[in-house]
Amino acid sequence: MRVSKFPLVFGFPLILGACATAVPGIYTEPKAGFANISSQVTPAIGKRTAFAETQAENEALKKQVHAMVHRKTISADTAVQVALLNNKGLQASYANVGLSAAEAWQQSTPENPIVSIGVLGIGAPELGAYRAIEGLIRSNVLDATTRKQRVAIADASFRQAQLSAVNDTLALANQTRKAWVDAVAAFEAVSYLRRAKATSDAGSELAMRLGETGALNKAGQAREQAFNAELAGQLAQARLNATRSKEQLTRLMGLWGTEVDYYVPDALPALPRSVGRVTDIEAKALRNRVDLRVAKLGLEAQAKAFGLTDQTRIISDLEFIAGFEAEREIEDGETETVTTPQVEVEFAIPIYDTGKARMRKAELSYLQAANVLAERAVNVRSEARGAEASYHAAYKIARHYRDVLVPLRTTVEEEGLLSYNGMITNTFELLTDVREKLGASLEAANAKREFYMAQADLTAAIYGGGEGGGGAGGEGATLAAGGGAGH
Repeated sequence: MRVSKFPLVFGFPLILGACATAVPGIYTEPKAGFANISSQVTPAIGKRTAFAETQAENEALKKQVHAMVHRKTISADTAVQVALLNNKGLQASYANVGLSAAEAWQQSTPENPIVSIGVLGIGAPELGAYRAIEGLIRSNVLDATTRKQRVAIADASFRQAQLSAVNDTLALANQTRKAWVDAVAAFEAVSYLRRAKATSDAGSELAMRLGETGALNKAGQAREQAFNAELAGQLAQARLNATRSKEQLTRLMGLWGTEVDYYVPDALPALPRSVGRVTDIEAKALRNRVDLRVAKLGLEAQAKAFGLTDQTRIISDLEFIAGFEAEREIEDGETETVTTPQVEVEFAIPIYDTGKARMRKAELSYLQAANVLAERAVNVRSEARGAEASYHAAYKIARHYRDVLVPLRTTVEEEGLLSYNGMITNTFELLTDVREKLGASLEAANAKREFYMAQADLTAAIYGGGEGGGGAGGEGATLAAGGGAGH
C-alpha cells in the first residue's frame, strides 16, 4: 500500500532546514574581522598591526622584528610597532575575533537533521531477515524559526570582539609607550645619580683625609660618609629600577633570545616648545573611545537576546519528526509490504517552567548592560577632562623645573665656584652646591617623565586603551638629602 503524500511528509524537515540564508562572507573569509581592526588602529596611533596564522607569517614577522631591535637603540615609536607585531597576547586577542566569526558562521548554518533507521523482527521465521523497517528524520523547528535572531546575536558578538581587539591593541600601544618612557627615565636617573655619587666620593675622601690631619671632627666625617653611603644605596636602587623597567618593555614587545640585545636612549627627548589645547575633548572621547563602543554593542546584544527569549518563553524546544514504517506480511502465501508515513511533533509542556524566570533574567541582563554603558559614558568624560588637565599641568611643572629651578641651581654652583677660587668658601660647600644642582636636574628629568606619561594618557583618553586614570603617576628617583660636612 502506498501513500501519495509520503515524499512530501518525509521531506518536510529538510525543507525547514533549507529555509536559511547564505552564510555571509565576513564570517568565512581568512582572518575574518582583522581588516576592520587594522583600519581602526592605524588612524588612531599611526602604527600597523598583523595577525599571523601560519608558520610562514610568524617567521616573516620575526625577521621584521629582528631587523628593528637587534643591537639597536630603539625609539618609543619603534617599541610600539614591535609590540603590535610581536606580542603574543595581542595575537591571542585577534584569534578570539576569529572564534567569534566561526560562532556566527555556525549560527548561520542550519542544524543537521537527525536520521534514525530501525529494523524490527530480525530473523522472523516466516519472513526471513526482518519483519519491518522504520525510518525517521528529526528536525528542530525552533532552529529554523529563530535562526535570524541567533545570527543577529552572534553578529553583534562578532563586532564586539573586533572592537575589544581594537581596544586591546590600543592598550598595548599605550602600555608599551609608557614602559619605554619609564625605561629611558630610569636610565637617565642612573646617570644623574652616578655623577652625584662621584662628587660624593670626592667629599667623603676629603673628609677622611681632613679627619686624619685633625682638621675635621668625627661628626663631620660621619656626616659626609653617611651621605655617601645613602647615595650609594640610591644609585643601586636606580640601577635595579632601570633593569626592571627595561624588562617590562621587553615583555610588552614579546622579545626573547637574541632580540633582547637592544638599547634605549640615555635621556628622554627635550620638552616641546609648546602644547596646544584639545578642543571639545569630551565629544572627541565619546566619539572615538573604543571601550564605549564595546559597551554599546553589549547593550545591543542584550536587546537581541531579550527578543529571542521573549519569542521562546513558552516553547523552548519544538521538534518535527517525519518518517515511514515498511512492514511485511504473508497473506495467501505471498509476502506483501505496507508502507505507512509517520508524523510527530515533540515539545516540552510548560507546566513548571513557564519562562517567567528566563524573561526576568533577560530583563535584568539588559538593565545591567544599560547601566554599564551609562557608567562608561560618565567615566569617559571624566577621564578625558582629567587627562587633558594632567597633560597641561605636567608640561607647566616640567618647564618650571627646566626654566627656573635648574638655572638657579646652576647660578648657585657657578657663584660657589667663584667663591671657592677666591678662598671665600670651602670645598664642602662647593660640593654641596654641585650635588644640589644635580638634584635639581634629576627633579627636572622626573618632571619630564611625568609629562610624557601624561601625553600617552591623553591619547588613550581620546581613543581608548588607557588604564582608567586621568593622569600620570609613579615616582621618579630622588637625590639623597643632606650632605656637607660643615664647619
